[in-house]
Amino acid sequence: MATYNEQLQKIWHEFEKENGNVPATAREAVKWGVARGMIQMPKVDPYDKIAEDMARALREEYGTDQHGRRYRKNHAVRVSKGGVQHTMWAIMDNAPREYMRKAFVQRRDQIVGDCVQLATDVVVYNGMNAEQEPIQIPFDFTHDVEERMVLDDKGEAA
Repeated sequence: MATYNEQLQKIWHEFEKENGNVPATAREAVKWGVARGMIQMPKVDPYDKIAEDMARALREEYGTDQHGRRYRKNHAVRVSKGGVQHTMWAIMDNAPREYMRKAFVQRRDQIVGDCVQLATDVVVYNGMNAEQEPIQIPFDFTHDVEERMVLDDKGEAA
């Protein structure tokens, strides 16, 4: 039996094939799949829905320190309890140091994982299109980080 993710992937591939392999939104593909009976609309636990909304809201809350630097106020740490993964949230202003260290390390690991996957995707794409000039993606972010730290939200010097 196919997993839920495999079902969604199958719907995506069939949707794309029927619609001419053009870029589309996941929502368009889902509506297409539901209309064809390929997947059922889920019964949503209202607490799960609100908790998901809260997590998104917490990720999007920013503060400004005394030097005018914009920072994320709320930070998450993934922990396993009894074989179940949970995401714990804390406000940076009063979170314990060890908690914040774990939060920062986990976020860095996510970034590294994204970079590894991007590098793999670029290598595979370039291999599939060897007759074209290879796409080059630099992974040294030193100057990018330094530059963005001196720019404000509008991309202008602070």
